[in-house]
Parts: sequence; structure tokens; C-alpha cells
Amino acid sequence: MMRKISTLLFFLACSASVVFAQPITTATVEKMIEVAEDNLAKYDYYNALDWFEKAYKEERDTEVAYKIANLHLQLRDYVKAERWYSRIVDRNYRKKKNPYLPNARFVLGRLLKMNGKYIEAKEQLQLFISEAEDPNLLTLAKNELTGADLAMDMEEQNPSLTVGNAGKKLNSKYSEYSPVLVSEKEVYFTAIRQNEILVLDGKTADYHSKVYKASKGEKDWSEPVALGTEINREGYHIGNIAVSPNGNRMYFTRALLKGNELSESKIYMSERSGGAWGAAKLLSGINGDYLCKQPTVGEFYGQEVLFFVSDMKGGYGGFDIYYAPNKNDGTFGDPVNLGTTLNTVGDEETPFYREGMLYFSSTGHPGIGGFDIFSSEWNGSNWSTPLNMGKGYNTSVDDLYFSLDAEGYNGFLVSNRPGTNSVKSKTCCNDIYTVALERMVLDLNALTFSEGKALPGATVQLIEMVNNSMGNTEDKSNLTANNFNFILEPEMAYMVIASRDGYFSDTLQFNTVGMEMSKTFDKRLDLKPVPPPPPPPPPEDIWETYTINNPIELNNIYYDLNDDKILTEAEQDLEVIFELMNKYPDMIIELSSHTDSQGGDPYNLRLSQRRANSAKDWLVKRGIIDSRVNAVGYGETRLRNQCLNGVKCSDDEHRFNRRTEFTIIAGPKSIQIEKKRLKKRN
Repeated sequence: MMRKISTLLFFLACSASVVFAQPITTATVEKMIEVAEDNLAKYDYYNALDWFEKAYKEERDTEVAYKIANLHLQLRDYVKAERWYSRIVDRNYRKKKNPYLPNARFVLGRLLKMNGKYIEAKEQLQLFISEAEDPNLLTLAKNELTGADLAMDMEEQNPSLTVGNAGKKLNSKYSEYSPVLVSEKEVYFTAIRQNEILVLDGKTADYHSKVYKASKGEKDWSEPVALGTEINREGYHIGNIAVSPNGNRMYFTRALLKGNELSESKIYMSERSGGAWGAAKLLSGINGDYLCKQPTVGEFYGQEVLFFVSDMKGGYGGFDIYYAPNKNDGTFGDPVNLGTTLNTVGDEETPFYREGMLYFSSTGHPGIGGFDIFSSEWNGSNWSTPLNMGKGYNTSVDDLYFSLDAEGYNGFLVSNRPGTNSVKSKTCCNDIYTVALERMVLDLNALTFSEGKALPGATVQLIEMVNNSMGNTEDKSNLTANNFNFILEPEMAYMVIASRDGYFSDTLQFNTVGMEMSKTFDKRLDLKPVPPPPPPPPPEDIWETYTINNPIELNNIYYDLNDDKILTEAEQDLEVIFELMNKYPDMIIELSSHTDSQGGDPYNLRLSQRRANSAKDWLVKRGIIDSRVNAVGYGETRLRNQCLNGVKCSDDEHRFNRRTEFTIIAGPKSIQIEKKRLKKRN
């Protein structure tokens, strides 16, 4: 049953429903049911429903109620379907034999969720889970239960997102499908352009879906115009459009229906030349003895592929998403299932690919409605766990055919949400909705001050921090004012350093992680004046000057054999570094450890790294910012003499290579250290 409904919802739900004229006369219950069944066999759903309901009024038979409930469900009247399924569940719950339980309880729980009654939905789904045995339905029920919790906890629509009905020029009272931008102001979509229920009485000549195009004017869309017979073919429903990035290839489906069910669906391709579409060709390598639909062009493993949906054997649910590589000779390679990260025991439909992201709709992943829109990112090896796109994109009913333009700020989706222009019930039919995302602008407004007053003439450096390491930098100077503006990237950590001659630098850090709306980061940097220079040193030279990028050897840092623990003697030199880091708050250093060539190369490299890390940890534990110290173990890669592997050397020659050093890599150009502070101790 669930598979049948899926087929209905995603091709021409409602739009293929037909009404055959049927005289209404007084009849027995048996005759009413006979007429209803006859109409049902002819796929005349509305008349079948009318006769079943008349029969039920005369004799409240549960089997008839079940057929009425299913017809309302197939016709996507979720309110009436919920009402009738509630009768079935309540009537049979008190009986010893329950022919429609527990499955009817699952459908009822799903309908309650689609009608926004999440608490009642959870009650029915929990009862179903306690009674059911079908493993696939149990999996789906647990996902529905998770989805109900998700709906109640999920934040409301992101204020940067705007979703609105595309209007009556594009949307008729029947369903519209697969809108796609073929240029900045031109859209293609598929639909049956009718505003009344179709009556197939032999007089209706045009009742198949076609591909239409419309152009965007200053205020509204133009009246849609059907494409030519190269695309639209008499006797077939045309649907599921996709256009290649260069705009020269269009993929679509030609399908046949039996009632509201797909009996045939195959993917075709047409090429554009001179502004006109050529004759459609059946795709080779993809179509087979199964249903294929909803193609979209994408990239996978560095080559162009066609993603599409199929119910071919070997899948995981009703409909799964597949891809096939484009051989660039008009044919495609064998279809490949995208796997269980994306595909479930439910249905995955309407894929759309953009810049490594695959968007699709699903009933098998936890959602807040019927079909929810999800996204999954390809990292070169795997697809990420599908992410529910949230409210606005999704509602309690069905949301699908999500797509975005080249820039990623405008697009479409298709939905039967409240506000849809429908021919029958409020949710029977789909409309096209426009999606608009606010262009997020993130910037930094840095202000420099000193002792409470604006400080002009400074330089501000913006540094991207990647895994606690410095990345791209941007410097700005302002000789006349104290403000500095920088454009920022989303999902990025930053360090800001302000400096000016005669002042101590100031540093701060912040990030743009998780930002969803435009924002200006106002940051204040306070630079303290450098005090007057100390009196000149005594005649004897007690100071040593060290400049940036020149290593400074720490003569008193020793370690026990094969150990990395900081000994008491080593803390004296580390204390010197600690004082220097506080004296020069913008100074960033590399703290390196070196071994001699005795022992294995890999072991020496690991030992030196552990020793460097130990020295860094000593400083960090005393308040030095982690990112100001880069600990590096060089092992025996930087020997200072000839004592390489295999060379016989004395203990003193080997000792000359064992050392710990620090090097200024950013901040002050030079520093002074009292010679005695780094003098080697016995």
C-alpha cells in the first residue's frame, strides 16, 4: 500500500484522477458497492468514493470504510483520510479479530503527523511499534516517531529564508512538477493546465501533462507556453525535467499511467541547437524493465553523471536514487545505487545536485511531514548523513523537487502545503513555490583605542585560523582614523592583531561558525603605550639580542633517557620563555626539540615531538595561549655536525646535537635576554 501511494504522490497525484459520469439512483447497498467497484476498476476514483460513502451510510461496514479511507489517502485528502482511518482503528480495536490492524494504525499515525497532530501521532505510532512484526514498517514507524519529536523540537523557519507561492500564472488547480531555471529569467516545468476536475467522457482531448515554459517579468511570470512535439508527445505524460549546466541538454520522462499509478516511465534526452530543442532520444544504458524518473545532472568521481530515481531490483526501498556515468557518446554506464546512507526502506525521490551537495525528498529518513527535503554532501569518499532542511523548506505535508540557481540564493520547491491552489481538497495538488535566501554578508569592524581614546595610525592584521594554525592573512593600516573593515568568510575562525609603533600590540580571537544571517562583528582592540625605555645597561654588555626567525638555544633543558618529562632544571629556561611571552603579548614562537643520531630515526622523531609537546604544555598550563606556541620535534633531521647515522663520534660530539630551541616566528622583530638567564648551568 505504501509503495502505491508513493507512486501516486510523485508523478501526477490528483492531476491524473478522473471522473466518469454516473447516474445517481436509489439502490441497494450491494448495488452501490458494485457500482463503486466498477468505477474503481475504471480508475474513476471520485465516483467510486461517492458510491462507497453512500453504501457506508446505509450499512456501516468496516471493509467499506477501509476502502473509503484508502481512496481519500490516494487522493491526498489527509484530513478525511485521518477521519476514516480513525474509525477503522477504533472499530476494530474492540474486536477479537482486527483484519486491518496493526498496519492501519501505522497509516493513521502518519496521517496525524501530516496533519500536524504530533502528540496524537506519537501515541498511534508507539502502539503500532508494540504490535507490528513487519521489519520494514517497523523501521518506517520508528522514523516517523523520531520525525514527530523532531517537528516539535525544531526551530521555526530561518528568518533569512523566504518561501512563497509562485502565483496563479505558473500554478493551476492541478499539480505542477519539476520547475527548473533554464536561464536567469526562464523556467520550465511540467503540468496539466486545468482548473477543473477532468472528466474523461470521450470529449476531453488534452489531459496529459506537458512541459511548459514561462518568463519572469518585472512583477510576475508570463503565461506558460507548452514546448513543441519534439518534447511533448501525444498519449504520454511528460515530466521530471532536468537541464545540463551548459543549457544544451534537457532530460525528462515520458510515462504512462493506470489510474494514479505509473505503469511505464523512461528517461529521454533532447539537445538544443540554434535555440530549438531537437527530437527526443531514449537514453541508452539507464532505462530497463523498471520505472526510471526524475533525472538530474551532477558530478561524481570527477566525471559528469546522471542521478535518477528507479524501482529496479536490488534497491533498498520502493524508489531509490541511482547514478550512471555519462560516456559522452550519447550513452550511459550501468546504474549504481547510492547506498544505504541515502537510500532507505522508504522512498527517496526528486534528487537535485549542486556543487557536491545532493538534495532529495524522502519518506525513509526522519521528517516532520510526509516527504521532507534533505541534503547530503559528498566529501570525495562518502555521502554525509542526510540533514533535514528544516521548517520553511519542509512542512507537515509533502515537499519535493527542491532546486537552486547557479549562485545558490534562489530556487524552487514543489509542495501541497497550506496555501496551495488545489482543484479538490486543500492538499490534493502541488504548487510551485519560490525559494529565496538572504545573501549573507559577514564583516569585521575593528576599532583601535589606547587608554580610552581612539588611536589612529595603527595596523590591523586579520588571520584565518585553520586547526589552530595560521592561514591566509590580510593587513590594513589607517593613518587618519581608528576603524578597519574586513569581509569575513562563513564557518571560519580568526585571530586579529593590532599594532602601532610605541604601543604594545593587542590580540583577540573570534569565529563565524554557525552564522545563518548577515552580521557585522564589532571588535575593540586596546593598545597600551610602551613605557619609557629603561636606563642604559652598565658598561659591561649583559644583554643578548635575538632577532626573528633565528633559533635561540635553551642550554638547561634536559630529559631522562628515553623520557619526555620536564625536569626541575629545565623549568628555569622555560620560566625565561614564559616571562618573554608575557612581555611580548604578540610574540608567536616555534618550540623545537632535537636529538642526536643515536637510535632509530622514527623513534628519535617521535621522542623529540613528545619532548617539544611537554615543554609547550608547561607554558600553556601557566596561561600562554595554545596558538602562540608551535611545538615541533625534528628528531635527528637537523644535526649540527658530521655525526650522521653510522659515523663514529664522541659523546661530546653527539651531545652537541641534543638541544631544545625556540624561534620567534611572528610579533617583535627582535628581543633582548640577559645573557646570564640562558647561561648553561653545571
